[in-house]
Amino acid sequence: MKLSQFNYKLPQELIAQYPSDNREDCRMMVLHRKTGDIEHENFKQLLSHFSAHDVFVFNDTKVFPARLYGNKEKTGARIEVFLLRELNEELRLWDVLVDPARKIRIGNKLYFGDDSSIVAEVIDNTTSRGRTLRFLYEGEHEEFRRALYALGEAPVPRLIGRESEPEDLERFQCVFARHEGAVTAPTAGMHFSRTMLKRMELADIDAAYLTLHCGLGAFRQTDVEDLTKHKMDSESMFVGAECCRTVNRAKDGGHRVLAVGTTVQRALETCVGPDARIKEFEGWTNKFIFPHYDFSVADAMLSNFQMPYSTLLMLTTAFGNYDYTMHAYQVAMKEGYKFGPYGDVMLIVD
Repeated sequence: MKLSQFNYKLPQELIAQYPSDNREDCRMMVLHRKTGDIEHENFKQLLSHFSAHDVFVFNDTKVFPARLYGNKEKTGARIEVFLLRELNEELRLWDVLVDPARKIRIGNKLYFGDDSSIVAEVIDNTTSRGRTLRFLYEGEHEEFRRALYALGEAPVPRLIGRESEPEDLERFQCVFARHEGAVTAPTAGMHFSRTMLKRMELADIDAAYLTLHCGLGAFRQTDVEDLTKHKMDSESMFVGAECCRTVNRAKDGGHRVLAVGTTVQRALETCVGPDARIKEFEGWTNKFIFPHYDFSVADAMLSNFQMPYSTLLMLTTAFGNYDYTMHAYQVAMKEGYKFGPYGDVMLIVD
């Protein structure tokens, strides 16, 4: 497969600016991956496609307010700093992206907050845009984290086309989020309300949780035409014993497994063994899935409508059948479905 095969012309007005007022009030396209048949439903109808003891697998990563704005020493130039991950707790070292990158050099200091209460020094240039910052803060670590996050905003992707708002800190988060570490949300999971989770429980549909801390790699431009040469950014993930028991019990009993989102698919395919059963895992994954890939665990998948050229679209077409999925996207645009993190959803089933 080539990069150019994942292009389509997406009108800007179809990129959702805001989520539905109620999480589960969105449209749902159902794609049958064996036949290409399409149905148009509402997300509230999701459970009608599943039976007792089927399993929904969720990513319970929690998004933190990763986007900050600081001022450069002397010039006062406004610099956007996007926190990626903490490298060293004791030394207050963070891996970050800065914009505009050309204005930042090793040794520069950045001041954050109206009172410049937090200061950071650039100590390394790791990539053309990436930097390592050392935050100069004397208090306890938890106190520092609270102060830093108080200055941040929700890392809503720029593709949405608007500035982040205070309400996005809650909007851009799954209701079951538990383990902090993501800089973008596992967006398919954002459609689930507490009411929907309760309805699952009443229908005896089981839930399993794993953690994959979503990075910005999914939104980075893929710059190679030959997809076999593309390298994914590594992301931290954890799959515990309880998740393994729940998923493997369903597989052993002939029940179906729904992967809620592309990150869950990548995590499941990272930790699966040759017997098609998943195993406990703690570490990093740079799993890149594109057509034609043979999935071992999930029987169904839920996904938002993804952007052109994105690795998320590549994974979706790998699961849903490339031709059927790309055709479904054309239908979705014609029918006015909303795309992106705050958009509508596609359910892919056999």
